[in-house]
Amino acid sequence: MAELPVSEMPRDPALCSGRFTISTLLGGDEPPPPAAYDSSHPSHLTHGSTFYMRTFGYNTIDVVPAYEHYANSTLPGEPRKVRPTLADLHSFLKEGSHLHALAFDSRPSHEMTDGLVEDEAGTNSENPEEPVRFGWVKGVMIRCMLNIWGVILYLRLPWITAQAGIVLTWIIILLSVMVTSITGLSISAISTNGKVKSGGTYFLISRSLGPELGGSIGLIFAFANAVGVAMHTVGFAETVQDLLQEYGSPIVDPTNDIRIIGVVTVTVLLAISLAGMEWESKAQVLFFLVIMVSFANYLVGTLIPPSEDKASKGFFSYRADIFAQNLVPDWRGVDGSFFGMFSIFFPSATGILAGANISGDLKDPAVAIPKGTLMAIFWTTISYLAISATIGSCVVRDASGILNDTVTPGSGACEGLACGYGWNFTECSQQHSCRYGLINHYQTMSMVSGFAPLITAGIFGATLSSALACLVSAAKVFQCLCIDQLYPLIGFFGKGYGKNNEPVRGYLLAYAIAVAFIIIAELNTIAPIISNFFLCSYALINFSCFHASITNSPGWRPSFRYYSKWAALFGAIISVVIMFLLTWWAALIAIGVVLFLLLYVIYKKPEVNWGSSVQAGSYNLALSYSVGLNEVEDHIKNYRPQCLVLTGPPNFRPALVDFVGTFTRNLSLMVCGHVLIGPRKQRMPELRLIANGHTKWLNKRKIKAFYSDVIAEDLRSGVQILMQAAGLGRMKPNILVVGFKKNWQSAHPATVEDYIGILHDAFDFNYSVCVMRMREGLNVSKVMQAHINPVFDPAEDGKEARASGARLSVSGTVEPEGLVQEEQASTIFQSEQGKKTIDIYWLFDDGGLTLLIPYLLGRKKRWNKCRTRVFVGGQINRLDQERKAIISLLSKFRLGFHEVHILPDINQKPQAEHTKRFEDMIAPFRLNDGFKDEATVTEMRRDCPWKISDEEINKNRVKSLRQVRLNEILLDYSQDAALVIMEFIQLEKGHGGHHCHFPELIPQGRKGNQQKHQEEGYGRPLLREPERLAELLKDGEGAASEPFSGPGPTLTPDKAKAPSGNACLSRAAWKTISWQTGAPSSDLRESLIQEQRMLCLWELKNKKFTVLETKF
Repeated sequence: MAELPVSEMPRDPALCSGRFTISTLLGGDEPPPPAAYDSSHPSHLTHGSTFYMRTFGYNTIDVVPAYEHYANSTLPGEPRKVRPTLADLHSFLKEGSHLHALAFDSRPSHEMTDGLVEDEAGTNSENPEEPVRFGWVKGVMIRCMLNIWGVILYLRLPWITAQAGIVLTWIIILLSVMVTSITGLSISAISTNGKVKSGGTYFLISRSLGPELGGSIGLIFAFANAVGVAMHTVGFAETVQDLLQEYGSPIVDPTNDIRIIGVVTVTVLLAISLAGMEWESKAQVLFFLVIMVSFANYLVGTLIPPSEDKASKGFFSYRADIFAQNLVPDWRGVDGSFFGMFSIFFPSATGILAGANISGDLKDPAVAIPKGTLMAIFWTTISYLAISATIGSCVVRDASGILNDTVTPGSGACEGLACGYGWNFTECSQQHSCRYGLINHYQTMSMVSGFAPLITAGIFGATLSSALACLVSAAKVFQCLCIDQLYPLIGFFGKGYGKNNEPVRGYLLAYAIAVAFIIIAELNTIAPIISNFFLCSYALINFSCFHASITNSPGWRPSFRYYSKWAALFGAIISVVIMFLLTWWAALIAIGVVLFLLLYVIYKKPEVNWGSSVQAGSYNLALSYSVGLNEVEDHIKNYRPQCLVLTGPPNFRPALVDFVGTFTRNLSLMVCGHVLIGPRKQRMPELRLIANGHTKWLNKRKIKAFYSDVIAEDLRSGVQILMQAAGLGRMKPNILVVGFKKNWQSAHPATVEDYIGILHDAFDFNYSVCVMRMREGLNVSKVMQAHINPVFDPAEDGKEARASGARLSVSGTVEPEGLVQEEQASTIFQSEQGKKTIDIYWLFDDGGLTLLIPYLLGRKKRWNKCRTRVFVGGQINRLDQERKAIISLLSKFRLGFHEVHILPDINQKPQAEHTKRFEDMIAPFRLNDGFKDEATVTEMRRDCPWKISDEEINKNRVKSLRQVRLNEILLDYSQDAALVIMEFIQLEKGHGGHHCHFPELIPQGRKGNQQKHQEEGYGRPLLREPERLAELLKDGEGAASEPFSGPGPTLTPDKAKAPSGNACLSRAAWKTISWQTGAPSSDLRESLIQEQRMLCLWELKNKKFTVLETKF
């Protein structure tokens, strides 16, 4: 380890430990000590010093811990330092490569960071001028105190004291402060959990709860501050207008006077803001001094013996009996209640976010925000309590203000405390006509003070400082929101100017909003809405702190420890309650606006990742429910078709993904499996790179599925790994969905063996199996290649071009006709299927899964217009009875299938031409061993185990003919169906004739219309018996390869061509081709599973596919 220089060691133990203590909270406004990562001592962190011979005794590219390795931003002009990745270290240690080969200094920094610190907005490396930064006193405490103090302190607090009494007034003050204090503790915790950028309240909430709530609160908080500028400016203008009226010098009339004074005042405040934060801070200090002088003037006035004029208005200096009388409440008027007084006072306790809103202009926000905010709350609370107690001890509630209302002390005709001091206010008190006194005169503090104009100056200072703080807060918060671009058309206002990145455009926008509301000159209905917007911010800040704590995220490590998650939750709840206590309709408006903006961001899904507590909570919730499922026993009512779909790259087989995603959406699990074939070392980099891209593709296509990939030496081994490892606990796939191997005739026998072996493996692992087929094929990778290289070679022969379809030529071009067809096929399941039929051939009882999948499809919008028909086998003399029995059974399933057809001719023999076509199809894959001696047959079987013997053909002749007949029935009844579903018995294991398992999936046409059926491509179910495998194949020549998982090397045409007749490759040749092409070779380990069923689905016409499924 490299040692830190002595000059860089932190001097404060609290800062060394990264924790807040009472000493740091009450400490002075001193600049923080130089950090250990000061750029003035870069020598021990340079790239060239990463070999530490004296420390470790050998060369290593490991680097010592440094701040630069975790920060996303550096000082202007300084090269960014990053630590080597695990791959770098692994490669270096294992292969002995040199440090320069890694070249990790050139990598983007975000690849090397933990995301603990975010980039500074608006960093300009060309402008090295140091921006103005403030400490916790000037930047936070004074600013918060000025924003908390307002006209209510001077004009309403004495009146509230008279109404509620000193005791209840203190309770109102402490209750309000309790809310703001809890919020202050939450702000302190959030602001010390990592680096705080500019943006204040918006930044704290958005980085804690995510962009959804953060964006909505940021927008309304900026708007509320802009309108708050108008509120405080109008308060100032009204005071000036009253003075003008008092001295008889109005400008125009009272309303227009307020407008003129307000516009001029806010223009001056705008000029101060545009001058820069330094001048704005100086103005705030000036206002602070004026307010402090006014406080001192008031306290001195309470100690001065009262004059006759002040006594006539109810002031008698400190008196115990006056204090005792004012301890209890004396409710009067419409607002005369505890909650009425609370609603009036509470806005004066807000303003605690003024310091946090300029977080980008603070020297150390993590220290300044907690200390400044909490100290501001403390001192303003003391001032409120002191003024309430002192003024309640000096002034009686009712006074006439008439100098002649004197009386001899002890006179029986006088009532009230003033009688003992020589004043008779009985008449005006009984008639409720007193103009002065604590409960009648709002300017009581001016009357009590030693010099009244200083109180007026204090009112000016309080209103103007609050207006200036709101103007700066609105612009700063809105600038950060604009930089994040969560909402449209606001990016223009995100540009900053000058060394402090001043939001000049934001100032102008806030100024325009303020002027618009100043012109109204009546904000009594708008003020409650603004208060509720501030309370929304408080509620979400407290909830952010609670949520981040309750999720137990390792990233939640605030250095400020004096907070409680339960107190934060209480603060969030009480803030919402206070919103409705203040003005219920304004609370509903505020919540409605928040929800609208929230739903907009949720709909737009901005591409931001801030590591919010919502993400941590989602993980906790998913983990809790997943673990809880382990305690839930399986039940037939809770069965869900959870699919492992062997898509390879999902974007290569969009139709397969879309179809399965249709019936699993919001219902069950779907996992897209991808097997990367090849050596692990070579494929591992690819594995890391492609996973996120495929997941994003699924999200963009709105497919609710997971993506899982593995590396294996061959396809079958990879699928075995996926079937064993996919899923989590009870959320584990139970159905394997694969694409039909379209090139089964031309593919190497080893790949065909592996394909059939994968189906058997699925049964061994207790999976059902679905095989899906489309005439155009599922793999659209060549379409994607054509888009990348859109060069089309015109065919010399138009007929040949039409017949060839979409084929990749040797030069890599794609012929356009087939390309368009495959593009349409790739999106076929994203559109509605229309008023067609879904035909179910329920020939064997598989437990009901044959009926369940079309039922699930029928619930979706794309398929709900299709009519479902059920076909069952039966006897011609029992048609009505069997039909009624099936209808009765279906009614018990409650699936809504009422159209039932009985097939009485299912056991008839097929036509001779169809039987001959089946024989011709399997001829290339027969051993023809009927007239050969045993030694020759044994040799042939050893070299070509995948070929079919005459004995096997004869043994299964009846079953094969039955499947040919089923194909004829299918073409008779379901030519116009959108979807055909059939199920058959289990594939036989341990059989070598794997090529015979494919022909039945492709139908043959009848004589005279074969070309029509060839174009429409009607599908057939996958059959099991080997001698029935080619009965319906109509065209296997020229078919493109249709692998169903993983990109990888494919067989070249000369190797992929299957041998004809009795020609056969040796097993050694299979292995050689398998190794050269990446095609899998298999070592079958077969076990017998009895009485399993398969479900087969496929689609006709332009929506053609086949799905084979097994239900145990």
